[in-house]
Amino acid sequence: MNSPVAVEVTYENMRFLIPHNPTNATLNKFIEDWPFDDGTPPPNHIVDDWLSLVKIKFCEEPSCCIAVHCVAGLGRAPVLVALALLEGRMKYEDAVQYIRQKQRGAFNSNQLLYLEKYHPKMRLRFKDSNGHRNNCCIQ
Repeated sequence: MNSPVAVEVTYENMRFLIPHNPTNATLNKFIEDWPFDDGTPPPNHIVDDWLSLVKIKFCEEPSCCIAVHCVAGLGRAPVLVALALLEGRMKYEDAVQYIRQKQRGAFNSNQLLYLEKYHPKMRLRFKDSNGHRNNCCIQ
């Protein structure tokens, strides 16, 4: 049986890592900041907190990588990464296909419907003082 591997998803100045699922031996290395039910889309407060974290981290450290996990790496973590990609100008279909190329089996039908209906609020579109897109933000 093959060991699970971590999946890296990069888009423009954003870099994410979806690690393999925790086991009893590695569980202490994982944290539970924003749990939500398996197979469901995230609640609005988690989306807001997640996107705020993403914006802050990539503004402070443009070359950093954010790791996000769930039990199997197929639902909740890919949905959060997809939301960041959508907020960063990627189209829904492209985000789903891009993540599924790296993580086969990602997303269930409820999560796909949620992502399809999601309306980005331009939270991760960084611009410089001249209005040009930039890899960091001005605060």
